[in-house]
Amino acid sequence: MSSFQSEAPLSIVVTGANGQLGRALLTRLAGMGHPGVRALVRSERAEATIKTLGLDPTPEIQIVDYTSPSEMEAALEGADAVIHLVGIIKESPGTHYIDAHEHTCHALAIAANRASVSRIVYLSILGSAPGSDNDCLASKGRAEVSLLDDRVPTTVIRVPMVLGPDDPASASLRKQAQATNLRMIGGGKTLQQPIDARDVVTAVIAACAASPGQDMQLDAGGPECLTHKNLVLRAARLYKNEPRISSIPVGLARFAVGVIDRLLTNPPISRAMFDILQHDDRTNPQAFCKALDIELTPLDKTLADFVGP
Repeated sequence: MSSFQSEAPLSIVVTGANGQLGRALLTRLAGMGHPGVRALVRSERAEATIKTLGLDPTPEIQIVDYTSPSEMEAALEGADAVIHLVGIIKESPGTHYIDAHEHTCHALAIAANRASVSRIVYLSILGSAPGSDNDCLASKGRAEVSLLDDRVPTTVIRVPMVLGPDDPASASLRKQAQATNLRMIGGGKTLQQPIDARDVVTAVIAACAASPGQDMQLDAGGPECLTHKNLVLRAARLYKNEPRISSIPVGLARFAVGVIDRLLTNPPISRAMFDILQHDDRTNPQAFCKALDIELTPLDKTLADFVGP
């Protein structure tokens, strides 16, 4: 049991509440009978996505501009904790890393301080650092610093690949697991340490009740680290399948992505996104689990629940 469950109920605000993790988080809180949940979204369409969940207790939904300190301050009024899930791994026309990460965290830091919020929980990406060569990871790293340098105690949780019922990573892995012939970049040697979406939800809820006045930076990871090739083969067993895997040279793939990135206004994959997907994820999750008093779901159960037939 996490420390959160033994504490008095908190008033929690969730930003980016219409995303996969946001919906899972709202559903978990409703299932716990948790009152005082406020869901922040950017549009009426996003608001409708949450309403279709039919949650009871029903969260209060507000449409806000995440980059506006004044709007965010009003939205955080009376809140004990805010869970900030806003972020992107690929830029698109009108949506840039600096806006999605740095500007939203800057507004959040100002608003949370003015509204006397006790704790910010920020979901980031494993490998994020202000000095990273990757535009996305560098932007995430700068966003982390803006929160950790502020007056409101903040818990940063950096996650690798997340596998859940609606996650793009699960859909991609499911497709690969059922393939007959599969070409993988670099032969699938990239290291992966996927974490169950349910564990991420448990972690962010537990982080809301962290010791007051204490900043925390936690690198999360699943219970096993393995190559992407072995992850696919592990998932393929659930389909009684064994794909024939061939290799695409990493340099050739990166060159092709670079060309597409330059030629298309909104490419299906950008250079920054490509490098994140090819980033080796290897971390010891022991400190993460100990700090938040959680146990990780075994990889085979995660695959069976979210990737298998």
